[in-house]
Amino acid sequence: MARRHIASGGGNISLDVFFCGTFFQPKNLYQNRDAFESCPPDLVVVCYCFSDAQPTDAEREVWEQVDTVLKDAKGILDELQAYKGAGQEIREAIQNPNDEALQEQAWAAVGPLVGKLKKFYEFSQRLEAALHSLLGALTSETYDDPTQHLEREQALAKQFAEILHFTLRFDELKMTNPAIQNDFSYYRRTLSRMRINNVPAEAENEVNNELANRISLFYADATPMLKTLSDGTTKFVSENKNLPIENTTDVLSTMASICKVMLETPEYRSRFSSEETVSFCLRVMVGVIILYDYVHPVGAFAKSSKIDMKGCIKVLKDQPPNSVEGLLNALRYTTKHLNDESTNKTIKSMLQ
Repeated sequence: MARRHIASGGGNISLDVFFCGTFFQPKNLYQNRDAFESCPPDLVVVCYCFSDAQPTDAEREVWEQVDTVLKDAKGILDELQAYKGAGQEIREAIQNPNDEALQEQAWAAVGPLVGKLKKFYEFSQRLEAALHSLLGALTSETYDDPTQHLEREQALAKQFAEILHFTLRFDELKMTNPAIQNDFSYYRRTLSRMRINNVPAEAENEVNNELANRISLFYADATPMLKTLSDGTTKFVSENKNLPIENTTDVLSTMASICKVMLETPEYRSRFSSEETVSFCLRVMVGVIILYDYVHPVGAFAKSSKIDMKGCIKVLKDQPPNSVEGLLNALRYTTKHLNDESTNKTIKSMLQ
């Protein structure tokens, strides 16, 4: 078949060796022919067979570090999705301030929930450390350009995509659950009042005041997990001044370009196995755009950007509205350079 190439910061990428977020050499397609059923081995195969992306010996140390974190990601999302909050108990306690039984009930209800919120926050710190390790590998000068990194470090590229998918999904769930901030605010107010009255608070052993301040700042952000990764990526670049910044931005722009083409081209889109595959690619695309916007000096929306922002926004807007509003809002409200004077007016209007 004729190959289609994507122009990117790191050169051209053959789509017939790119496999939904990670690269596979054609020989791998032959080796896994049974998994693809009717898909000819010389065609682009767009589906989820990430299990094939096994780490090489060179990747293994970083891969194992990151894998330890990613194994807990689904559990975190499941717990967040099931998070109901203690709204009723808190309301009754506030409405009846002299009823000690209701105060105790509210405190007892909030305590375990605060433990969950602490767990989510601590996971964000682990995720940032995992991202730091991945960036160190994917932007090193072992290879000449991002294409080579993504082709030869397939297992790490897969993990990077999975972190972005988790991050966007976590923030989507958090933004639609006001109980999280309400519960933690009530916890802090009650803890402060107990201190003033010299009442012992066992729950303080769970979250002391210093940690409570950090957790509060974390949840105060509309997209806390994305902010953690954005800050972490910025920190990585600033701490590695010996690395050209293009090592990082070209990996991000390359991944954005690949996701966009996969999503906008019917030939490739038709091979997605499910709508969840589409959601995965959309989240990865938006995630790398936001990281690029934080790290690149002029951001993702400038004319000189290596990301086709008009094309990426169009891909998002071509999806069912309810399925992408959170991702569009992430571009509207969590990027750094959208409102710069240099941003094209057409792009601004597309996101209005």
